[in-house]
Amino acid sequence: MPKPFRFTASMPGLNRSPEQWRDQIRRIEELGFSSVAVSDHFTDGWAMDPIVAMTVAAEATSRLHVLALVFCNDFRHPVLLHKSMANLAVFSGGRVEVGLGAGWKQSEHEAAGLTFDPPAERVERLAESIEVVSGLFGPAPLTYAGKHYRITELDGLPKLDRRPPLLVGGGGRKVLELAGRTADIVGINPRLTAGGGLAAAMADMTAERIARKVAWARAAAPEPERLEFQMTMLDVRVTVGGETHGSTSSQAAAATPEELAASPAVLHGTVDECVDKLVEVRERFGISYFHLGGNLAAAAPIVAKLA
Repeated sequence: MPKPFRFTASMPGLNRSPEQWRDQIRRIEELGFSSVAVSDHFTDGWAMDPIVAMTVAAEATSRLHVLALVFCNDFRHPVLLHKSMANLAVFSGGRVEVGLGAGWKQSEHEAAGLTFDPPAERVERLAESIEVVSGLFGPAPLTYAGKHYRITELDGLPKLDRRPPLLVGGGGRKVLELAGRTADIVGINPRLTAGGGLAAAMADMTAERIARKVAWARAAAPEPERLEFQMTMLDVRVTVGGETHGSTSSQAAAATPEELAASPAVLHGTVDECVDKLVEVRERFGISYFHLGGNLAAAAPIVAKLA
């Protein structure tokens, strides 16, 4: 039985007044999106702090979930991340989804003076962080002794009736197997590396590679049928009333036309054609939770048909 479609939209940027920002968030809710998502960066002109933005967005709405897509694990200690997300879950009435990843952007680590460890070590540290955050959402005080984190009899407060859904995103086998073992939602991403860069991203999002990524997560999961799979559509061009609306990610901008045509993470065509493609992607790969880019004019008619 396929999972219901869910859709997330990008939070608007801070190049508008706070009132306009809140109005845009409320419009996303009115259009039927399940959540609104914010990334976690601090270079290349990125201005928003994800925790603050998630809090303001939750306060401005009544049904919309707020999602980090995704927190970079190296930027925050898991004890502090748990505290922030537990508080936000209380204040929002449980409308929080916690996205967490190992990080990939070496330039940000260098700008902040953070060590950019090899991928295996970053994934190992992410695995420990997930254990700490999940443990602090548990009923009893947590004691944890790992290579990267040590916690002693720490009671995770405030207590919640239910842990917020955990989304773990990535593109490589180790992090996707980790997601299958530990997460509620698995984010299927291109494998971004310091060496490969953006130009290699679309080549890692062919149908064959997406199927392999999903299979890695499912094979590692104790209950594969429980997993929800999320994916960002990297190039969206939707024709509505004879006019084309869309948004292109930095990964897609570096791709060839052949790579775009071959990728299930690309959405081109009329509203009905795009709807049919998303139904096909859900049937073929089990992916049901989609980020449709930052252009609401492109995304809204699709959400209206499928949400």
